[in-house]
Amino acid sequence: MAGEQLALTVLMGVFLVGIVALLSRMENLRTYSPLGGGSAGYGDETDHGHKPAGLVRWLTTVDHKDIGILYGVYATIAFVWGGLAVMLMRVELATPAMDALAGLGGNAFYNGLLTSHGITMLFLFGTPIIAAFSNYFVPLLIGADDMAFPRINAIAFWLLPPAALLIWAGFFLKPLTGGEVAAAQTSWTMYTPLSAEQANAGVDLMLLGLHLSGVSATMGAINFIATIFTERSDKVNWANLDIFSWTILTQSALILFAFPLLGSALIMLLLDRNFATQFFAVEGGSPILWQHLFWFFGHPEVYILVLPPMGLVSWILPKFSGRKLFGYKFVIYSTLAIGVLSFGVWAHHMFSTGIDPRIRASFMAVSLAIAIPSAVKTFNWITTMWNGKIRLTAPMLFCIGFVANFVIGGITGVFLAAIPIDLVLHDTYYVVGHFHWIVMGMIAFAGFGAIYYWFPLVTGKMYQKTLAKWHFWLSEVGVVVTFFAFLLLGYLGMPRRYATYEFNEAIAPLTQVTTLHQVATVGAFIILFGQIIWVWNMAQSYIEGPAVEDGDPWNLKETGQHSREFQWFEDQLTADEDSLALTDGGDEEVRTDGGDVESAVRRVDD
Repeated sequence: MAGEQLALTVLMGVFLVGIVALLSRMENLRTYSPLGGGSAGYGDETDHGHKPAGLVRWLTTVDHKDIGILYGVYATIAFVWGGLAVMLMRVELATPAMDALAGLGGNAFYNGLLTSHGITMLFLFGTPIIAAFSNYFVPLLIGADDMAFPRINAIAFWLLPPAALLIWAGFFLKPLTGGEVAAAQTSWTMYTPLSAEQANAGVDLMLLGLHLSGVSATMGAINFIATIFTERSDKVNWANLDIFSWTILTQSALILFAFPLLGSALIMLLLDRNFATQFFAVEGGSPILWQHLFWFFGHPEVYILVLPPMGLVSWILPKFSGRKLFGYKFVIYSTLAIGVLSFGVWAHHMFSTGIDPRIRASFMAVSLAIAIPSAVKTFNWITTMWNGKIRLTAPMLFCIGFVANFVIGGITGVFLAAIPIDLVLHDTYYVVGHFHWIVMGMIAFAGFGAIYYWFPLVTGKMYQKTLAKWHFWLSEVGVVVTFFAFLLLGYLGMPRRYATYEFNEAIAPLTQVTTLHQVATVGAFIILFGQIIWVWNMAQSYIEGPAVEDGDPWNLKETGQHSREFQWFEDQLTADEDSLALTDGGDEEVRTDGGDVESAVRRVDD
């Protein structure tokens, strides 16, 4: 087995060296032309109007809008994978014993699903879905022709499919290898010594996949920082830079500080597993060292995932409130404050590890302090809606749901920041409920709101509004039912990451715990039904939805909220097939991005 792991490590090392060699041979990384195309340099007219047709276009594109769509499709696939994994887990947890998954591998299969679900949702869905919006819209919002480094932008995306295949490889290789290679069973936190000593090459594949995803995120972060600093039009300065671009800039800075540390820790873990080093060994090293390294990345990662959704809500919510965002500068300052403070809270995940009480107290203080800039945002959103002319469109409903879920998810997190409470609730379902109220109730909700808001711009079509509202209500009801049951399970002492459970009646009645698990499972199915409606609505509307003619499909001009990206959209709609249109915010005139402008049938207004 050790020889097989060594061979696999060498093979993956050759693969990574090959990628580096390929990158080193690519001249002029700021070229706008497709990877297989000509050599138009930065600053020249773009070649977006001469894209190849069919699959070749998507495999070679360097257009920021195309890459944004690729990120979105990729994130949706990952969302489906992670969602199906958790549904299997919830079905199993509806009964105390191992029943539903007994024939599929029992506890081992459950642990594989648990690990895959967490890593998929955080690294393969959360980060890419944000990259989808930022790739497509940041250049439009800041008046840039494209990203600063278009080819690096494409490379960053194309590192993600092999990363997903490596992370999921254990599920596919287990039947082919007779169980020698199986899905990683380390949980998404990969705590040592379990992750260092688990004799399964699937863990190595997963670690390599995570490393690739981190490289991708870091390349994207560098690109966004360079783009926002150097590619803004003359009309866009720091004083009027849109709030979404501010959050992407902050997120990118966090990625530059956090992800390289994760990459270093992953390499150390791979060395422990394959070359007998002792970075995290019980004797000679320190398993706690992994927790420090992981959570120094891991808690900023939470804000890497949540700050851009906050920016999306800060951008979309005023559009349907009929008012400008209240306290624009304070929202920016709070964003920057969260970014700085996020690196000083990691050890609140480690209150129960026996660290010095004085150190624990300092981390508790910073963990409580970071709630202040978060509360500033919440009050700014509420004040923006106050006495506004609110229109309950699907994007607005998801923004309101985001704020409501943030209040509940945030307050439950404040309790966990207090050492005495955390020592009681640590590693229980209370933590799972708090965290998922943030991830599903905030990150996913902001993503859905942005998808509905920009769907007419990206597709030229309009979705079915009634189905969109059904999607919201099913998702919100499902979130409340599922994760409130998690909070109650945590109060009863239900530990996380367990496939089976048995309780002493003196601690908690087993029937009560079982009932709460069944309630959570019902809530999960409600969420699932909502997402099925969403997928159907998006696909059917893209194919058959009514075309949008008006460049102001949301009537934003009436309240002075018509923004730069919809002005670009209006320019595309008003351009005839053979005429010239403005580029993505720049001053030069080139042909449009190759698509025909469909005739319109109606103005859209919820």
